[in-house]
Amino acid sequence: MLNIVEVNVVVVSYFGTDGIRGETSLDSVDEEDAILALTQRRTLHTSFMRVLGESLSHVQSLFPGQGNTVVVGWDDRPHNNAIVAALTLGLRLSGSDVVHIGLCATPTLHAAVLQNDARMGCMITASHNPVTDSGIKVFDAHGFKTTPEQEREISKTLQSLACEEREVNLDEQNHLSQPNKSMGKQWATEFHKTWLEQRWTVFEAVFGGCASAVQNGRIATPFLLDCAHGAGASWLADFLNQRGIMAQEVGTGAEALNANCGAGDFSPTETWTVEEAASSSHALLSQLSPAKEGTLVGAALDGDGDRCLLIETTANGYKVVDGDAMAAMLMEAGCEQGPWLFAASIESDVALTGFVSQYNSKTQCFETAVGDRWLSVGLRHSDGLFVQKSMPLRLGVEDSGHLVLPAPRPNRLGEWSLVGDGAASLCAFLLSQDASKSDSFHRGWKRRVSVKESHRERWQRGNELQQTVSEHLLSSLDSLGIRAQLRTIVGEENLLLVHGEGAGGTLSFGIRNSGTQAKTSISLRLSPELEVEHFLSLLENIEHDLAKALQ
Repeated sequence: MLNIVEVNVVVVSYFGTDGIRGETSLDSVDEEDAILALTQRRTLHTSFMRVLGESLSHVQSLFPGQGNTVVVGWDDRPHNNAIVAALTLGLRLSGSDVVHIGLCATPTLHAAVLQNDARMGCMITASHNPVTDSGIKVFDAHGFKTTPEQEREISKTLQSLACEEREVNLDEQNHLSQPNKSMGKQWATEFHKTWLEQRWTVFEAVFGGCASAVQNGRIATPFLLDCAHGAGASWLADFLNQRGIMAQEVGTGAEALNANCGAGDFSPTETWTVEEAASSSHALLSQLSPAKEGTLVGAALDGDGDRCLLIETTANGYKVVDGDAMAAMLMEAGCEQGPWLFAASIESDVALTGFVSQYNSKTQCFETAVGDRWLSVGLRHSDGLFVQKSMPLRLGVEDSGHLVLPAPRPNRLGEWSLVGDGAASLCAFLLSQDASKSDSFHRGWKRRVSVKESHRERWQRGNELQQTVSEHLLSSLDSLGIRAQLRTIVGEENLLLVHGEGAGGTLSFGIRNSGTQAKTSISLRLSPELEVEHFLSLLENIEHDLAKALQ
């Protein structure tokens, strides 16, 4: 057992793994109290969003590009209209020209930034979080999410502005809460459909077609689609139907975004019996029908549409086809196109990079921090641009269903960006079914557990708690015949990552603070050659002792 000493260090951060998120409130509070509410109680007020908008305008020089146009989109959450108005007020008070594109998916906002040659983009969403939450994801002129350096400067500027007196009369507030330009109600939907039509053609050339997969029953008819009551629910099923996949949207009857629908309720390794699925309250699971083992019967996106998980039949029920399995099949289908640059997060299957590299010895594989922005950082050029006729051969994956793929830049023939888009990931995967030899990915084993309601400030790089756990892990693995060493990953400041080799296999043990919730995650990943039972008790002991130290 560990002799753990509690460490109390207060760390204030406005940005998490993917933007800012919190439970929304329309209560009137001043900006300094709003900052405290977010950092101490995870409550997001409109007054915070106003000063955040001002801060974003003030730091525009840190973002690439010209001009001062900011594109704003949002998903369907109860308080988002008020949050968008507050953000718009802050942006315009500091001189930004604001363009509203309306209800949309996060990848639509990414593309709209490029379409409008904007300096910045803001997506108002909390992704797969409950509908009571909202937040913001910020994009630069190339469609990439903010860097930690930009986020630190934004937070610093926000804190400074909140201490100043900046009174604005009510008439001016009402005027500046409206955008300089607003796109039509259906603009975002039509724009995303047109963009995905381009990508479908590109994916056909790289991954193949899906006609025989439909004909031979690999893709079920009907194929159930659950867009989490998000933007894609109104059009994605029709898009697939027009291309020979008889899709049926099942999430439109949900009470609200992400409520008993979508990918947010699924774990990458989850399975269900037929009876468990039928009795589930989840919109997709409850409507699945048994089919031949190995049939793709459905897919679920998250509320803001940037990730996708599929459901496949098993001998006695169903299982999740996670991002790792999707990436493996895409790489197998597209291997003849040439060497790829492949990135996987530190929570992906430890056997994945070895599987990918076997298809082309020149394919480069590497690990990144958690969060699709880090996949993009690893895959992008230094200036963020790709200029070539065919799709750049780059793919990034998280097991949660985030896949980052190149996308044609709107109105710029031969230019490419990188984006995570659940609809595009689904299309690419379905198209890979004909070209792929089979699902030959020999998976490793992984388990992720969490210390919930953890005091994350107690888990920091180099402190006494982390050193104690590190020493215990290394000595325990050594006694099990594993030669282990510590690794660092850019973007994971407080991560403890132990990589080990032994008994013909590979092990990875990681402990990290969640960037979006009050929890600390512990993950163990093993390649297929290692015996799971040898390491389970170590995982359980670490979980038990960290729970005592962090709760």
